[in-house]
Formats: sequence, C-alpha cells, structure tokens
Amino acid sequence: MNKINLIDSFSEFKEFKNIDRPTMMSILEDIFRAMIIKKFGSDDNIDIIINIDKGDLEVWRNRVVVEDEFAEDSFEYDPNKHISLSEAHKIDSDFELEEEITEPVNMSEFGRRAVLALRQNLASRISELEKDGILKKYQDRVGEIITGEVYQVWKREILILDDEGNELVLPKTEQIPSDFYKKGDTVKAVVSRVEMKNNAPLIILSRTSPSFLERLFEMEVPEVFDGLITIKKIVREPGERSKVAVESYDDRIDPVGACVGMKGSRIHGIVRELNNENIDVINYTTNLQLYITRALSPAKITSIKIDEDSKRAEVFLKPDQVSLAIGKGGNNIKLAGKLTGYEIDVYRDSDIDHEDVDLDEFSDEIESWVIDELKSIGCDTAKSVLELSEEELLKRTDLEEETIKDVKNILKAEFE
Repeated sequence: MNKINLIDSFSEFKEFKNIDRPTMMSILEDIFRAMIIKKFGSDDNIDIIINIDKGDLEVWRNRVVVEDEFAEDSFEYDPNKHISLSEAHKIDSDFELEEEITEPVNMSEFGRRAVLALRQNLASRISELEKDGILKKYQDRVGEIITGEVYQVWKREILILDDEGNELVLPKTEQIPSDFYKKGDTVKAVVSRVEMKNNAPLIILSRTSPSFLERLFEMEVPEVFDGLITIKKIVREPGERSKVAVESYDDRIDPVGACVGMKGSRIHGIVRELNNENIDVINYTTNLQLYITRALSPAKITSIKIDEDSKRAEVFLKPDQVSLAIGKGGNNIKLAGKLTGYEIDVYRDSDIDHEDVDLDEFSDEIESWVIDELKSIGCDTAKSVLELSEEELLKRTDLEEETIKDVKNILKAEFE
C-alpha cells in the first residue's frame, strides 16, 4: 500500500469544520510527522505529500546507499537513513554507492493502532482549533448584536445556536423579565462577554445591557450608525424604562426627532424588541439644571437647587407632577439620577415660596433663538421677562407681538 486514503479521517473535517486549506495542511503534516518520528526516530529524510481534495497521503523516505560492510559492522549505520548496496540492488540494479534512493513508505508498516491513534489526534487537534476559532471570533464581537435560534430552555438559562451551529448562552439574569422563549424561537441579543469554562468557550449574551439598546438604535436610526448623532449615555431598568441622552454636532439635525422618527416610526421598532419598555430620548446638554430637568421627563420642573459638592439636586414640582417625576416603582427618578450622576430629591412646590426660573429651562417650549433674543436685553429669568410690558419687549427686541404673548403665557403658567 503506497498511499493511504484518509477521506474519513480529514476530508470531512475540512468540509464541516470550515477550516482553511493552509491550516489543515499544517495540522495534518504535524500529526503525520509525529507518527513517523515515533516509528523511525527522525523525520529529517521524510517527504510527506497530502492531497486534501482527494483525501490521499503519500510518505516518501530518502536513504543513502552504503557498502554492505558499513551496514553490517558500523555503529553509525541507521536503517532509516541508510540502505546497503545489496538491498538497493534488489530495488534497482543500477543504484551505486552514495546515491540517494527515494522510495514510498508502506503505511501498513505503522500498524492499525498507530493509524487509529493518528485519527484520534487529528480529531482532537481539529476540536481545539475549532474552540480557538469560536473564542477569537466572539471576542472580536463583544458588544455586537447576534441573532440565534433557541435550542434548549432551562430554568436558569437558554441555549442558543447561531447560524454556524455554535452554542451561545442567554442567562435568566440577562433576560428582560417579560421575555418568554420556547425551542425554535428566534432571539436577538448582544454579546456580553466571552470566557473559557472547562476548556471550552462560553459565550454569554445579554438583552438587559445598555449596549443592547445602543446597538438597536444604530440599527434603526441611520444618523446614529453614521455618527451624525452621538449616544452620550444610556441607563435602563430592563422591561420598564430606559433613558437615552443623545447629542448632534450638526445644528441642522434634531437628535431627539431623528431617534424617535416620524410619528414614532423608528422608536416603535426598538420598543417592540424590548417588550414595550418605555424609552425616553432626551437632548444632552452641559447645562446641569437643564439636563436634570430633561432627565426627569415627562415631569415638568418648577425649580432646582444643585449642590455640586455633594452631588445632590433638590427638585421642586407642582403636586400633580411629583408622581410623574418619581415614576412607577421609583424608576423615573432612579434613572434620572443615574443619567445625570446626581442624587435627586423631589419636593412639592406648594411647600415652598416660588422662586425665579432660568429661561434655559423653558427650551423645550420656547425656541432657542427667542431665548437668546430675550437674553440680549438682559432678561435671563422668567420673572425678568414678566416684569416688562409687551410694549417694552416689542420696542427692545426684534420679536413679533404674537411671539411675545406666547412666551409670556408659558412663563406665567410656571408661577400660577
């Protein structure tokens, strides 16, 4: 037997394990050379020819022709590297001393056990290579969204298969409380972390991570994907409420409007994926008072006192706005605190004297250019505007009468 057919041994691995040709060739040669070294003591004079497509292997041994006396008496004689002249003539009578003979090695010489061991080694190496490949692949995909199919549902976790049949795990702790899956369902989640457990790669998925929501925005909002809108921070109470602070460096783009979409078309897809989780998208700003005001949306704030040293903010609201500010189960105020980095205390406005309010806090109701126009005449608070008559404001600003009336009505409502 001059060659051995190894289709069952390695051709199938190439097809099903998706291993590239150079890697497969390298593995096969390493394994066969190890077997040859064990048999002959050295592989320096051995040539291995592998045809992966046909599943063929040829092993050729190169030996130098030596005198019969050398073969019989010399301690330097190595039957693996030398062949006596008389033995060489049995192959071909034209061979001469010092000439190199190349002849095939009959694989049956290695024995059945050696070939079985070779196949086992090959399977082991392929398995290790596959594990390393999965590990590296998913280490590079941490933070990306993966879509897979539920293969097994357990009490504490779900086993998911990706499109290549790799096993992924979605723990119960990383599922939205209202998630319910059965075998065959399609699951969308983000790769949370990758680690080795019992010498096998463990890929952990998450649907509760803020990065999952961020990736969903990138999928649904082209401006976010293209970098025209930046997501500054995301905080979540999975399944209940999320707050997303967004910013655009292009004044022509309304970041909140772009994320929500026409009639909520963009945000609805994300909300459905998160099982109707409420999502508040707010404009990010470095103005701390305004940022806290926006973070407590949908509640409307009367005034705020901020202590930057203790990172605390006292927020005053009308009685009917307090429950909105706190939210169901305290989620709204908790998320606002996480978003802004401040501990927020809520007080009823009826318990305190009315105080003046900065005009910037009305930016959600009054256009920014109108606020800038009022500031240009020294009116930077609500009361400073209300103290001036409509005629005075018409005379001192470029605002129209209708605009001034609207602004005054908005500001008066805050003090009624």
